[in-house]
Amino acid sequence: MNTRLPPEFFLRDVLDVAPELIGKKLVRCFPDGSIEKYMITEVEAYRGIEDLACHASKGRTPRTEVMFGEGGTVYVYLIYGQYWLLNLVTGSEGDASAVLIRCIEGFPGPGRVGRELQLDKSFYGESLITSQRIWVEDAEPVPEIRTSKRIGIEYSGEWADKLWRFYL
Repeated sequence: MNTRLPPEFFLRDVLDVAPELIGKKLVRCFPDGSIEKYMITEVEAYRGIEDLACHASKGRTPRTEVMFGEGGTVYVYLIYGQYWLLNLVTGSEGDASAVLIRCIEGFPGPGRVGRELQLDKSFYGESLITSQRIWVEDAEPVPEIRTSKRIGIEYSGEWADKLWRFYL
């Protein structure tokens, strides 16, 4: 199944997209021309401006602007001055939702994902539909997807209790 996911896949509610990303192949074409495919094994859903754990809850800023666009684009941001975290924007324009890719097979943790994929600020706003550097391909369904609370968002009150982390 070397089929790139179509735009329609990302133009849905983040809570539909996030669990369906588990088991899909994240594809990266590196600067040297080599192509690697990684199974997505853990994600977290962030649901727009009402979700106090979501960056968009602070409103439109230069950092979050891409989240307010149409689903199917990349939202990357830097944490601790060294790790670029990969998020896939979902929903229709203005929705401001995204899925954080927490783990890919062999690389646990969102910082390790960014390092392995050699992400940087140039990926901000990249189209998953037309990019020649990064995209997601369909794959066979996985047998069981587990859920739990998202990690590291205790500050968000009731939003910290949402079971919006999906993993193998």
